[in-house]
Amino acid sequence: MTRIGLLSDTHSYLDPQLFNHFDACDEVWHAGDVGALDVLTQLRDFRPLRIISGNIDPVSSDLPANQRFTIEGFTVWMTHIGGAPPRYNPEVRPILQAAPPDLFVCGHSHILKVLRDATLNNMLYLNPGAAGKTGFHKMRTAIRFTLDAGRISDMQVIELGKK
Repeated sequence: MTRIGLLSDTHSYLDPQLFNHFDACDEVWHAGDVGALDVLTQLRDFRPLRIISGNIDPVSSDLPANQRFTIEGFTVWMTHIGGAPPRYNPEVRPILQAAPPDLFVCGHSHILKVLRDATLNNMLYLNPGAAGKTGFHKMRTAIRFTLDAGRISDMQVIELGKK
């Protein structure tokens, strides 16, 4: 069993509340637009971190453009600008069609969205919205959930307050 804290689009602002909300998490995943590198450092010091770059971040070994990995019986692909079902980013769509992951994690839109895509092997699409204060969103959000031997459970949306 692995408990995940998922956030995106911090844009250099890491809300201290997240450390309480993610206290029981085993890993933190950040779906891009980190902003300041001290956000990366704080998250790495807190929990094991899977993180990708966003369109405001430089791609580097610390912030790869994508991550594809397996955890608790799930294949996961994390990329920042993925679009959303059924309107995926044109660069992403052929990759999803060729090898759909079980979980597709994106950021960028600042719009919290969790849904299944029946056209892509019932893949679960996750976008945690934006946890930072920059952007058009009104409420800052993140997601917390549990993965356990091919099952996902205890999914919770975390509202961090207005930006």
